Amino acid sequence: MSITQAIVLGIIQGITEFLPVSSSGHLIFLPKLFGWADQGVVFDVIVHVGTLVAVMWYFRKKLWNIFLAITHLAKEEKIQNSKFEIKNYRTLGWMILLGTIPAGLIAVLFGNIVEEKLRTPFVIGVSFIVWGIVLGVADKIGRLKDWKIKRIGELHWKNALFIGCAQAIALIPGTSRSGITLTAGLFSKLSKESAAEFSFLLSVPIIALAGLSGIRDMLGQTAEHIGLFPMFCGFIASMISGLFAIGILMKIIKRWNFTPFVLYRIIVGLLILFFL
Repeated sequence: MSITQAIVLGIIQGITEFLPVSSSGHLIFLPKLFGWADQGVVFDVIVHVGTLVAVMWYFRKKLWNIFLAITHLAKEEKIQNSKFEIKNYRTLGWMILLGTIPAGLIAVLFGNIVEEKLRTPFVIGVSFIVWGIVLGVADKIGRLKDWKIKRIGELHWKNALFIGCAQAIALIPGTSRSGITLTAGLFSKLSKESAAEFSFLLSVPIIALAGLSGIRDMLGQTAEHIGLFPMFCGFIASMISGLFAIGILMKIIKRWNFTPFVLYRIIVGLLILFFL
């Protein structure tokens, strides 16, 4: 793999991981578009870890407070966000762990099938279109005047499990982890800001688990054809672009709806189906 290819794919991963447009789908169909050899799952995991570092840095204070609350190390004066009490952080932490279980189980049981059978243009194209339309429906419903809006502190365990099951579906390439968890958050009556924030926080454990698996494979022979330096470049590129993407999305959703992302997904999905 060339350094240029690694950096380009790293930037694409960082931007698309947190926008509802499917990072895995882009990492599969863009190499086909440019005539590059498939970089493989190990590289995909490494650049995902770059976005993990990005989201952990962006939400570092909230993640630290969650850790303090769950481990019972926190005292009231240690909590840095006056909007949340210790019990709220503790509940949020358990909701994140609960929401991680479905995707973790599916990855363990069916991860190999996904990697071998579903990394195809047809699956990616259909997923782009179908889940883009569902996101549009959720966004439309969420803007109804009689739709009661919840904040992240009001998240119920049933909501967390529902969003977690949606995250499990995102193992299918082209679905978009952030997109489908945002969709499930909107259907759970979360505000756009709360749905996005929970989606980002929910990404931390699942990407960390995938990263551990990728590092294990990297120590074997599956990553020899990539090279350590290209993987490092991809990691740095995804981390920096990921930080940029989080900030941009949090600003976008405060002012606009998700219609541009829905249209983008449908257009790209159709292009993939017709030309790849």
